[in-house]
Amino acid sequence: MNDLRANAFRNVAVVSNTGVGKTSLVEAMAYATGAIPNMGSVLQGTTVSDFEPEEIHRKISLNTSVLHMTWQDTTLNILDTPGALSLFGEVRAAFRAVDGVLLVVGASTGVRSELVRVWKVARELGLPCLLFVNELDKEGTKFSVAVEDCQKAFGVTCVPILLPDGEGNSLNGVVDLLRSVAVKPRPDSAKVLEGSVPGGLAAQVEEGTKRLVEGVAEIDDQLLETYLSSGELSDGQLADGLRSGVQSGALLPVLCGSAIRNIGTTALLDAIVTLLPSPASATASVHLRGVHPATGDSESRKPLPTEPLSAFVFKTIIDPFMGRLTYVRVLSGIMSADAGLYNVTRQLREKGGHLFSIVGKKYSSVPAAVAGEIVAIGKLKDTQTGDTLCDEQAPIRFPELHLARPVLSFALEPKSKADVEKVSLGLHKLIEEDPALEFVRNPETKEMVLSGTGQLHIDVAIEKLRRKYGVEVTLRTPKVPYKETIRAVAQAQGKYKKQTGGHGQYGDCWLELMPLARGKGFEFENRIVGGAIPRNFIPAVEKGVVEAMHEGILAGFPVVDLRVSVYDGSYHVVDSSEMSFKIAASMGFKKAMEAAHPVLLEPLMTVDVEAPQDQIGAVIGDLNARRGRIVSVSAAAHTEVIRAVVPLAEMLKYAPSLNSITAGRGSYVMEFSHYEEVPRELASRVIEEQKAAKMAVAAH
Repeated sequence: MNDLRANAFRNVAVVSNTGVGKTSLVEAMAYATGAIPNMGSVLQGTTVSDFEPEEIHRKISLNTSVLHMTWQDTTLNILDTPGALSLFGEVRAAFRAVDGVLLVVGASTGVRSELVRVWKVARELGLPCLLFVNELDKEGTKFSVAVEDCQKAFGVTCVPILLPDGEGNSLNGVVDLLRSVAVKPRPDSAKVLEGSVPGGLAAQVEEGTKRLVEGVAEIDDQLLETYLSSGELSDGQLADGLRSGVQSGALLPVLCGSAIRNIGTTALLDAIVTLLPSPASATASVHLRGVHPATGDSESRKPLPTEPLSAFVFKTIIDPFMGRLTYVRVLSGIMSADAGLYNVTRQLREKGGHLFSIVGKKYSSVPAAVAGEIVAIGKLKDTQTGDTLCDEQAPIRFPELHLARPVLSFALEPKSKADVEKVSLGLHKLIEEDPALEFVRNPETKEMVLSGTGQLHIDVAIEKLRRKYGVEVTLRTPKVPYKETIRAVAQAQGKYKKQTGGHGQYGDCWLELMPLARGKGFEFENRIVGGAIPRNFIPAVEKGVVEAMHEGILAGFPVVDLRVSVYDGSYHVVDSSEMSFKIAASMGFKKAMEAAHPVLLEPLMTVDVEAPQDQIGAVIGDLNARRGRIVSVSAAAHTEVIRAVVPLAEMLKYAPSLNSITAGRGSYVMEFSHYEEVPRELASRVIEEQKAAKMAVAAH
């Protein structure tokens, strides 16, 4: 069993935007700790954390990988997360499993808005951060420039605790300011060489140490008083002050190096162990607060093995060899292999399977996991990502995951009609692994619609659907769920009379249609007096109206927002029936619709677009061109947020356009707002297109 001390663990999410060497850095950490025998390469597709075929092909991370390793008698669980903004759901889920965050910045690219967004979420969750400036071996890079960029972007005191020894191709190693030693990698070895600071760096080291000490002193009145009176801080005071500043969020220590050359890796591992909090620290309490499932009262747990068991599911994987694997962060108590578990979210008991420590796609069986540990559980049948597992006798439910709503949708059509059910089955399996995906059968448009948080998100899902489940699909823009309504009051008679050899059919009703306010739906009113239509036939009249409303007279879209009143009619004692009145009502409804000034309605969406300040004019101009109405523009850190109301028809292909306008730095979310009338010239086009589509179907 692992060490029962929760302070013997560090759980850290490594985050960045794409293309700055985050996965290479995680690979170097695994190599330095001995978790892997050799360093792999992203370009060659041999890294331990990017192992899915789609990741190897694209050379970027698409899923969160967990790497279990040990450093300085401390167990590290390092979570390598995707950098693409459209896969941010993976990062949010990973944050529920960790107590600290490592931000990775490319020295040549600087801080991108995606990373600022991740930083803001980490701050909101109270997760302490370290920052690593990578790729300092690239020509033209300057560590001082990168630190300045970080200081502006994150708005917090950035204090370098490492300095580079050399620049570009001449980068030899780093200087550890906390220990005043130079650290260089050994060729063909995970170990490092430590020595005295090179004479040429003495002035830089002196200046850097002064900046570090002043940064630490300024966040604590007592330390500041000591520094002002004596001009220095002891090693112990500096270390304690730095640790306190990191864990309170007042300081952001900056480390540096080159991941692919394994420069700065061991110093980074030291910083993770000494500066980031353990699961036993006060900062971990954000994970430990929940509610009692029966009463809703607040509940909490201490991160101790002596507490009742509680754990949070942050990821689900369906492995081709291992089967279904559930990744959990054990928050309290002890979880034993093959022991029964209670899923409080779904209120069911699960028969627990084997427990595994994780290094990429390699799983090693462990007998138990204690508070603070991250493990995978095999073969839980009904447990999903976001669920809470706990002791049934001491129930607690932790908050579920709140992932970004999908913004990009495509209608799916299997290339083989025999694969319709396989599409549905495969996508539901993919959604178990990635709950940020959404799949529905739209009852209005009769389409299978897959929605995701961006084009990459959708593309990867389709690739996995083909690889894992053998289903080929074509994607097309989904239909807009238009509706029809009326603008005027109208009356019409619906009369159905049919004589056959035996009993005939006779139904006669007068209907009045009246428009209702937008969003009111449908109301039916019986105004018959004197028995003009027997009471038992009134439900048939309503049913006929409802069925007729499924296809309006303009383009066959559903009819909404009106009141239908039946106010007169006649019947035949023998020939009248429910069917005859249903048909009569349908006929009367269609006649009245023609006279009630029917119009087409379209769905409008509330859209929140976040974009860099220098691109805001172009974004607003584009939204206006999409018939959008700007509601507000508000400032955020380094970005602005535009709220607009835009027709859904204009937003179906917005994601690639926004990426083009903002060079990939913008993002948006949207949700349904309301329906509004389509402008006349556009309505005519929609109606003609719908009629043409129906004729094409009929021709087949």
